Amino acid sequence: MIGFAFPWAFLALPLPLLVLWLVPAHKEQVPALRFPFFRRITRTAGTTPGPGAVVLSRSRLQMGAAVLVWCLLCLAMARPERIGDAVEVTRAARDVVLAIDISGSMDTRDFRTPDGAPKQRLAAVRDVVDGFIAGRDGDRMALIVFGTRAYVQSPLTEDLDTITTLLGQTQVGMAGPHTALGDAIGLSIRTFEISDIEQRLLILLSDGADTGSRMSPVNAAEIAAGKGIEIYAIGVGDPKGSGDNRVDLETLKAIASRTGGEFFFAEDEAGLTDVYDRIDTLAPRETRSLSYRPKSSLAHIPLAVAAAIGLLATGFLAFSGRIGRRTA
Repeated sequence: MIGFAFPWAFLALPLPLLVLWLVPAHKEQVPALRFPFFRRITRTAGTTPGPGAVVLSRSRLQMGAAVLVWCLLCLAMARPERIGDAVEVTRAARDVVLAIDISGSMDTRDFRTPDGAPKQRLAAVRDVVDGFIAGRDGDRMALIVFGTRAYVQSPLTEDLDTITTLLGQTQVGMAGPHTALGDAIGLSIRTFEISDIEQRLLILLSDGADTGSRMSPVNAAEIAAGKGIEIYAIGVGDPKGSGDNRVDLETLKAIASRTGGEFFFAEDEAGLTDVYDRIDTLAPRETRSLSYRPKSSLAHIPLAVAAAIGLLATGFLAFSGRIGRRTA
């Protein structure tokens, strides 16, 4: 289907006629000789005298080429375009940030696989999160890792394969040995600043207690709640440990409750899988459909034809005038 982006340009079609009517041909007085008995002379010569003003006439070729070129220019100004079939795109109506603890305690091998074998905490988290990411096709996700400091591994993106790859390359201790929960939440808030989607979900996983954040985790959660960010906090590890090895369940609960989210505790790989399944149930994926018709401009075609007609007409007139002068 062909359409016009600016059909009002066709109103300019009668503009040359309007100019011709409002601005007639220029007339200029020149010196002349006065002949006595002028009328008798013209009758004897068999000619009919005309008005004193002389207006150069235009050939049919010139008029036809000018009219055609002007019509083509108006057509180009109307911006013709080919309109394709309607395309419907389904996009997620929610942005998700994964904040994963990679402090030194995540190297502990106290997670159990379904067959009872011991497994490193971070390895178990990666395996479960990979499946969770795979089920988010169409969503935008970001990845933040934190230890002593928090770092953005990937900003919000629809390229979930990159998120999976970056998470697979993450190693324990890369961000320092300690746990900075507050900094991770603060960095997540900064990451969501580019989002124009109302539903924002932060999945925060940690196995330790906050030991070095510049802002307390609860205060950071209050700010997140004001930004419309919902936090799902997941605790893994040993609640009875000491120092950085003790997961602070109370703080994680407070973080989740401040934002209207949920708190979970996972002791093994199967429990962690159940946690992510419950997150899917509590915060189902929302989508929005966008429909549009692809358009490709065709304005260059009438412009090219107008240029070709103008060049051909000018060349033909110049060539015919030269031949006429030689014949004369």
